[in-house]
Amino acid sequence: MNPDSALPQGREKAAAVRSMFDAIAPRYDMLNRLLTFGMDGRWRQRAVRELGLPAGSRVLDLACGTGDLCRELEAAGYRAVGFDLSAGMLRAAQKHRDSGKLSAPMALGDALCLPVPPRSAHGITCGFALRNVVDLDGLFAELARAVRPGGRVSLLDVAEPSNPVMRIGHRLYFGRVVPLVGGLLSDRAAYAYLPKSAAYLPAADALVGLLASHEFEQVDHELLSSGIAQLITATRKPS
Repeated sequence: MNPDSALPQGREKAAAVRSMFDAIAPRYDMLNRLLTFGMDGRWRQRAVRELGLPAGSRVLDLACGTGDLCRELEAAGYRAVGFDLSAGMLRAAQKHRDSGKLSAPMALGDALCLPVPPRSAHGITCGFALRNVVDLDGLFAELARAVRPGGRVSLLDVAEPSNPVMRIGHRLYFGRVVPLVGGLLSDRAAYAYLPKSAAYLPAADALVGLLASHEFEQVDHELLSSGIAQLITATRKPS
């Protein structure tokens, strides 16, 4: 992916995202911890807590990557199943399986067309991938198909602080420091794309409205860590 090119769309976007995550998979975990100062772990723990499901519930983790959210789901007593488009990320997850830190099954899968029966999941999580899907409306429709009535979804992604001073600092860090460090330690093009990809995300009220239009209720949106991340939770409506 050319770091100076316009953001890709459609099939080009799907192919570019898959290739990018294949490339950064070997150092993905390390850079996540470094670039977020460890906050990404707390965000994932919060996303899992907000599910509020009984122990033993089956929870699908979309764009599961190296298994960070799957590990948090297992620690909370859930039966996690991960899906990701990137074979490279799934290979990187194997080190956690080999070390005994992860036991959840994880497979190649498109979040827009999950290989699961309707209403087969008690919950779904997704960490920092809403902006990477080709069709956000289609994703939310697929969540509604896969989650049983009364089930929960918990979706994390990046955000921008509303405070003007914080927003300036965040733009400098996210737009300049992240690509610089990512380029030095991993893949320059990928870490230049990641800050730009926030432009794919609709405003918070539009995200909430879109999810509510797909048979979800109690849709809640919350900014985390002074507004640099966002968490969207919702409950699948009864039939």
